[in-house]
Amino acid sequence: MATFCVSVLLICVIVLIVKSMIRDKKNGKSIQCGGDCRNCGGHCH
Repeated sequence: MATFCVSVLLICVIVLIVKSMIRDKKNGKSIQCGGDCRNCGGHCH
């Protein structure tokens, strides 16, 4: 039973992380440089 609970908790955390990454990508933020092209040399655009 404990293994099942831990597995469900881990799946929920992974789903939340993926949703956050998708939301950031739709808002134009890059996973590689965080969307702040001043600090990454401006090669985002």
